[in-house]
Parts: sequence; C-alpha cells; structure tokens
Amino acid sequence: MKAPFSAYLTSIAPGIKKLIDLLGNDYEYVSALATDSPGFAVRVSRHGTSVGGKTMTTERGIVLRLYKDKKYSEYSMNRFDPDAPEKAYEEIKAAMAAQEKILQATGTKVFETEVLDDEPLTLFIEKETEQLPEEADISALVSFLDKLTAECMEKDPEMVECMSIAQSTHISKMFLTKNRDLRQSYVYSEGMIAAVLSREGHTEDSYKGVSGLAGPEIFAQLKDVAPDAVKQAQELLNAERIVPGEYEVITSPEVTGLIAHEAFGHGVEMDQFVKNRALGKEYIDKRVGSDLVTMHEGALCAENVTSYAFDDEGVLAGDVTEIENGILKTGICDALSALRLGTQPTGNGKRENFEHKAYTRMTNTIFDSGDSSVEDMIASVKFGYLLEGMKSGMEDPKHWGIQCIITMGREIKDGKLTGKVVSPVLMTGYVPDLLGNISMLSGDREVFGNGGCGKGHKEWVKVSDGGPYMKTKALLG
Repeated sequence: MKAPFSAYLTSIAPGIKKLIDLLGNDYEYVSALATDSPGFAVRVSRHGTSVGGKTMTTERGIVLRLYKDKKYSEYSMNRFDPDAPEKAYEEIKAAMAAQEKILQATGTKVFETEVLDDEPLTLFIEKETEQLPEEADISALVSFLDKLTAECMEKDPEMVECMSIAQSTHISKMFLTKNRDLRQSYVYSEGMIAAVLSREGHTEDSYKGVSGLAGPEIFAQLKDVAPDAVKQAQELLNAERIVPGEYEVITSPEVTGLIAHEAFGHGVEMDQFVKNRALGKEYIDKRVGSDLVTMHEGALCAENVTSYAFDDEGVLAGDVTEIENGILKTGICDALSALRLGTQPTGNGKRENFEHKAYTRMTNTIFDSGDSSVEDMIASVKFGYLLEGMKSGMEDPKHWGIQCIITMGREIKDGKLTGKVVSPVLMTGYVPDLLGNISMLSGDREVFGNGGCGKGHKEWVKVSDGGPYMKTKALLG
C-alpha cells in the first residue's frame, strides 16, 4: 500500500499558499515547510511497559523562511488557521520588525547571502509500506515484545534484564514557495532488543536492532536477532582487556558504518567549510584513502530510515560520491551554505524539527563494497582483531582525529579466529591514515539505521550508515 499523504497538510495547503502570497509583497523569497508526522514508541522490559506517541521525528508544525536585503529570517508556528492567513501574516510581520530592532540595537552583523533559486517544480511522492503506525495493533505488539523479552530472560540464569523497543513514524512533509509544491509521505521503523547479564558484580550488555523504510511489520524480525544479542552479552561477560597497540583489523559492516559516519561524515558537512572549521575543505581532489575506498552519501544511495524524496529546504534528494578510489571529490551541503560557497546543494539540509534551523546533515553514509571474501580477509591477518558492534563515536573535523568505541574484538592469529574476545575496544587515529591503510573490502554490505546523530551536542536527526567488511590498520586500546 501507499503511505497516504497527510489529510491535515492537504487541508491547510491553500491557506499556506495565500500566506506565501501575502509575504511575497514584503520579501523577495518565501518558503514554507509544513510537517505532520505521527508515530509511536513501545518499550517492554521485565520491570514494565511504556507506550507513547513520540519518536525522534514525530511533529506537527510549520516553519517559514523569508529573504530580504541579503539576509534570511525564519518563523515557526504550531497553530495555523488556513481560513485566516491574514492573521498569521500580521503576526509574522510584527515578529520580523521586532527582530530587526534587536539586530540594530545590538549591532549584530548578519551573514549576507544571495537569494535562493525558485524554479517551478511539482512533486508528489507516497512510498510503499505494508502497515501504518497510526493503524498498528499496539496491544498485539506489546504482547509480542513481552513474550520476546520473557524468552530472552530464560536464556541465561545470569540475565538480569532484557528490553525490547519498537518505534514507527509516518512522515508527511510539504514544501511550498511561490513556484514550488513538493509533498512526500513515507514510513520508517526501528526496533531493538538489549540483553544485560551480571556475574559477581560485573555487568555487560549487548543490543541488536532492525531498521528500514517500512512499517511496524518490521518488528517481527526482532525474533531473529534476539539470540544474537544474548550470545554477544554472554561473550562480553567473559571478555578480556585488550593490550593497547596498532593492529591489523577487520571491521564488521556495523563498525565500517561507524567509521564512515565519523571519519567522512561530519568532516565533509560543508556548512563547516563556510567558517573554515573542517580540514576536509583543503583536501578536495586530494588523496584521503587507498585506491579501494569509494564512499557515497545521500538519501538515494541506500534505502533506510532517512531515505526521503526531498530535504527540509525543498532540494531533491541525491546520491553524492564523496570519495572515489581514495580521492576526496566533494562534501555535502545545505542550500544556504551552498550559496555562500558558490556550489550546489546536495539535498542534505535537515532540521531536528520545525522549530529548529536547517543544517547540513548526513542521511545514508556508505562505503562501497569490494571483491574479497570475509574468509580470505581473516586468513590474511597475522595478528589482529575482527571488530564487531558499535557503542559510540566522535571526530574532530578540524584536525581529522577519530575515536570509535566498539563493542568487542575477536582475536585473529595466523589467519584464524582463536575464540578469544576482548572488550571494550577504543579505536583512535588520524582519518587519512585509517582509510589509507584499507587493503581489502568484502563483496557484500549492510546498512544500519537504529541511531541518531547530533550536530555537536544537539540538533538530533535520523541517520543510517554501513558498508562491507573492511580490512585496515588501527590503533586500539
């Protein structure tokens, strides 16, 4: 079935268009992004169950972008009467006049920018889904998760907690200008199961997730990944500490995705180029990795939780080749930063919600596959580790340092897995070194969309990342 576009947004569209016409008498450019995205979040553990209607992306509201005298202003609202756009027009005019007085009184310098393009374009997209979150049988889902949680608790006497989470959101967005009318509707869902084991005061946890451009039907897959979460927690409880040093490593697709996100994710968000806050600006058309390294970024380069048709600035989604055979070709860019840099936007302008400004943000960030088998990759390692599972990561875009906290490493000696597990594993290094040492890539790849990404410590949005198994050298501790 098609994910139906919001009836609410359809009903207010004529009023918003009238408001845009009214504001057009005072401004050179006016756009409106209207959102209506319902969803649910269910959490079940041995201690209780919670059901709510809020996920990272549930929202309903409107944000207007206004341009005059080489500067942009924005105004957001969560109440709008489509039969009285004149009232909203007067409120916005008053708010903008007050803002101008503050700028003048404080002597604030505003970054002057050219006007955005407003070429005529019409788009209406309703993506396929099997189920809608607003029609889901929540009682049946709670029963399923409750049974799954109970089954996991019975897997090991040292299990102290098991938690199942299921979230689904129906996204509807409408972008309107004088000449543009873009509308899209899609459903994404994500689920996770976490196992916690404890022995003599020592506690370890592990999680496995499922995600996709799909409805609540995807949660049935949690039954398949639950045993892996339990097994990994059991292994972590018996893991040893790693001896710090440089090792040959093979990263699982999940860890490969973490590297993609942290190494050449934030570092090539080109709003950082505007104020010279990213080293990547100096490396365009220069080598940053081995010949095997090709990396894509964009809502169209994979299908997962952030695969939309257009971004929050009305720019059509793209598939950007950031790195090609080791050479950094370009970054990703929101619309305003593109104007300031004299380049083209890439469809990566995203807002946390209608009350937040748009930044350059990642969507799907993916390393391309190679042609090696995982067995041959392991056989090629004299002494090192197969790294699995991700905890968190961070990078320094200005100096290209990277830090990834990885769940575990499986020891490899003389081309064979020994059975020894180490945890936790902290991987650090200089990004061009890490990517420059890539010597093998597997022929398959996976994409993961269970996480979120902040811009610094805030501005949280959905992202996904992934790639193949990857062999390189890295500093581990």
